[in-house]
Amino acid sequence: MTFSLGIVGAGQFSGQFAKLFLAHPGVGDVYVTDLLPERAEQLAAAERLAGTFPSYQAMLESEAVDAVAIFTQRWTHGPLVIQGLNAGKHVYSAVPMAITHEEIAAIIDTVRATGLTYMMGETSQYNPATVHARNQIAEGSFGRLFYAEGDYVHDMDLGFYEAYQYSGGENWKATASYPPLLYPTHSVGGVLGAWQTHAVSVSAIGVRDDRGDGVFDEEISQFGNDFSNATALFEVAGGGSFRTNEFRRVGYPSHIRESRFRFFGTDASMEQLATVAFWQDKKGVKDISELLEPKPTMSPDDPSLQHIAPELRAAFTSGSAPVHDRSRLPREFDHLHNGHEGSHHFLVDDFVTAVNTRTLPSVNAWVAARYTLPGIVAHESARQGGARLEIPDFGDAPQM
Repeated sequence: MTFSLGIVGAGQFSGQFAKLFLAHPGVGDVYVTDLLPERAEQLAAAERLAGTFPSYQAMLESEAVDAVAIFTQRWTHGPLVIQGLNAGKHVYSAVPMAITHEEIAAIIDTVRATGLTYMMGETSQYNPATVHARNQIAEGSFGRLFYAEGDYVHDMDLGFYEAYQYSGGENWKATASYPPLLYPTHSVGGVLGAWQTHAVSVSAIGVRDDRGDGVFDEEISQFGNDFSNATALFEVAGGGSFRTNEFRRVGYPSHIRESRFRFFGTDASMEQLATVAFWQDKKGVKDISELLEPKPTMSPDDPSLQHIAPELRAAFTSGSAPVHDRSRLPREFDHLHNGHEGSHHFLVDDFVTAVNTRTLPSVNAWVAARYTLPGIVAHESARQGGARLEIPDFGDAPQM
């Protein structure tokens, strides 16, 4: 069984996923559309896709497309997802799920009403540290888990200026000021992807930017935002807490590892830094760095990455880590590029499998809400000077 797919947005990220969707045996024809038609034509030619559509609406009206994969500007995802579901298409969406509580609620309502597949492509779901922690939690190795940390530390100077200029055009500074806590899914999802709980309250602090270059300037910002760094402390259901950092001005080698995680339990703990990771218990310390280290599958100098800033290319070239179980993946992926510490292959396979078997994907609408909404509430907490705010929850996904 196969289905056809429409790629929405032909930017820097979508081309890498177009290759994987096209190679998956569960996918047939792949099409693309973009607000800039020439970008859609270029991607279709480069990857030998089935064709292009002049608009998203035209794609949704076509019976040739069964599902869409949205790779547009992050604040546009919510409305585009709802539009796609209402048109009868299954939807894969890049992160974040949406930027308001109302958009998230509408997506969940629409998924429930249509019965269609929705998945958010959160890369931290398959971050090697999250995978290892998830496995250890399942085995009870931590004892009672009571605290965790998740960081997404990516300095703007390391490729983000170029990325925003590519996607934002002349108005790029207004969009480059996107609030860090409205893009929380790498740090939050990396923690909750292992720890089977959800956040119930948060207190957050934002750091106002002082670079003075028009980025993170609330007078210029499309979002009225001047926070470039933010820290949030979450309370979780069942007792315990986790802290996340979303940093955009930071002296840290994010091209080596932009996401990192720590988990603490009553019997053991696990800590990860830029180049090392350790498992610790009351007897000693074990270096698990090699277990969590992906091996690149593509050179950063590959011609297909020429349009991507050198500092961002590591996210598109990583292979799989020893902790990844590749036995479930199609053999067509064995020699294809991967990215974001080995997550891309698994995310594509999750969505394709869910659509073809009519089962819930890993990061379904209810899970995506738990990865996204905490950051939205945290940003409001930071705007209120750290006020502790409750986080609504939509519950567990219904059984299919």
